[in-house]
Amino acid sequence: MERDEKKRIIEALLFVSDKPISIDTLRDLLKDADAVEVRGIIEELNGEYASSGRSFNIKEIAGGFQMLTDPIYSKWISLLYKKPADKLSGPALETLAIIAYRQPITRSEIEAIRGVNVDGVLHTLEERQLIRTRGRLDAPGRPILYGTTSEFLQHFGLKSLDELPKLKEFQESDLDFIREKARAELVNTQTGKLEPKETPGSAEPLPAEPAKDVPVSSDDDGAVKLPEAAPASVIEEGSLNGPERTA
Repeated sequence: MERDEKKRIIEALLFVSDKPISIDTLRDLLKDADAVEVRGIIEELNGEYASSGRSFNIKEIAGGFQMLTDPIYSKWISLLYKKPADKLSGPALETLAIIAYRQPITRSEIEAIRGVNVDGVLHTLEERQLIRTRGRLDAPGRPILYGTTSEFLQHFGLKSLDELPKLKEFQESDLDFIREKARAELVNTQTGKLEPKETPGSAEPLPAEPAKDVPVSSDDDGAVKLPEAAPASVIEEGSLNGPERTA
């Protein structure tokens, strides 16, 4: 079989498929093509699409290849199919993020992190085929373990879990939210200076936490001098952002 014919066959298969097709599947269908040749043909097709300014290309996601339209045309595609935006609620996205980074994980472990019951959210994510059971934990009660699916990778346009955004590694002191909240400072919009945060119902500022093992020194008059306090650390919230995918 000539290479040009193989290229047309691969293009046709990817055009009609609504799911990613693995290289092994394409190789088996073509019979006389190896994995290197199949990948080379896909790269050639993408080069042709890019040079001619086409509205689609072939992307490697969820362990295979799929022909996808450019996200900028999602508005018109949605109008054609009159399909509402496929969005996840905040609680569902938060639970899904926990599972993605901590899998395999039990329901009780997820609830310990979120602080709320997640039975309904887990059911929704399973119905959407974004998570699945991964067996049971060898512990009392043998709780179910949850993990993500290939549909999860496909939904977020990821080749593998290795493409998930990296999480910042916090030190234990960075996670002491209670103390940081008590020491939080606000900027006075009139003076531009930092002022201590006031407790609700009181105009008095919070008392400063007594210092422990702080070295002191004195000047020539014998007055005690303390070192300047280091600025409170600020923890920025992160978000799970994956590539946008438009079917």
